[in-house]
Amino acid sequence: MERNNQRKNGWQKWVSRIACFVLGGACGALIAQRMISVFALEKMPGGILLEWGFLVVVTTAAIFLQLIVHEAGHLLFGLLTGYRYSSFRIGGFMWLKENEKIRLRKLSVAGTGGQCLMCPPELVDGTMPFKLYNLGGVLANGISGVLFWGLSMLCGGIPLLSAFLFTAALSGFALALANGVPMRLGTLDNDGYNTLSMGKNSEALRAFWLQMKVNERLAQGARLRDMPEAWFAVPSPEGMQNSMCAVVGVFACNRLIDLHAFREADRLMEELLQMDTAIVGLHRGLLLCDRMYCELIAENRLEKLEGMLDQRQRKFMHSMQKFPSVLRTEYAYALLAERDMEKARRIRERFDVYTRTYPYPSEVEGECELLRIAQERAGSKRDGALTGANA
Repeated sequence: MERNNQRKNGWQKWVSRIACFVLGGACGALIAQRMISVFALEKMPGGILLEWGFLVVVTTAAIFLQLIVHEAGHLLFGLLTGYRYSSFRIGGFMWLKENEKIRLRKLSVAGTGGQCLMCPPELVDGTMPFKLYNLGGVLANGISGVLFWGLSMLCGGIPLLSAFLFTAALSGFALALANGVPMRLGTLDNDGYNTLSMGKNSEALRAFWLQMKVNERLAQGARLRDMPEAWFAVPSPEGMQNSMCAVVGVFACNRLIDLHAFREADRLMEELLQMDTAIVGLHRGLLLCDRMYCELIAENRLEKLEGMLDQRQRKFMHSMQKFPSVLRTEYAYALLAERDMEKARRIRERFDVYTRTYPYPSEVEGECELLRIAQERAGSKRDGALTGANA
């Protein structure tokens, strides 16, 4: 089923890649042409190197600016439609609201340049405002693109500023298209796809509300096991084919792990991963980490572990190498599968470093419990081996 699901969405990934390649090539050509004309680089010694140097610096700065604009758009339109501030992330830096204060934390999520999460208004008759919040980033990129384009024309007498504004305008249009045209991009669905999904399906809208509420409670220090059980009812097989609803199924697995109901969690994860679902790549990779952990602390079958830890999963875990649940699984793998105490010690040290600034202490508390369980399993296996040898 997993391969069928990949083929099902494969054309969208290729369309997005081709579109990004064509758009990026066009932007690069336009920017390079403008820089050549503005700075007369072709007349300078080493002009080609200077051209590429300007191109890289200006483009990187413009894209970074538009990432901030995108997330600020979500924040602005969310506030205008009844949402409350929870967190604002650019790259690996997150400004999280804790006890009425904004604190700087660190969080990196593969496939995302940033994220603005907010506390949602309550559902009224099963609905709430969602379009402006979800499309706020697209609107902000598009509007700023027009403004930056106009300003670049007005600032023609200031070459560097004009080139930067021109690049920012093109970057804004590119991000507006990449996020506004509904697409499933592999790791996560884009804003346009999510908005379209919620507009067609009231169950998807409720699932979106649940995601926001779970995040709100995590920011307040709650654990999944402490939240209402009704929030974590697994959707039907038909519901799991909607990407928003599928997240609730993933949360149900996460809650079982937090409750230490490992056998039940493993059965549910196996069922969901074998079904034809809309679980996004990020959640699929994290579920496989949890399945590996459940296997490690139970039967610890090497052939089954190797089947889950294929090349794609290794690549995913590397991209999420600072994420607590990934580090927890790597720690358990080193202890119980590889029996490498020194490697496990180094992973635990990395875990301690990265979780000092992790935004959700309640998650870290739960992960520390799972680390201890893996350590206890490793200790019992060593004791068993020693007993057998003495006998």
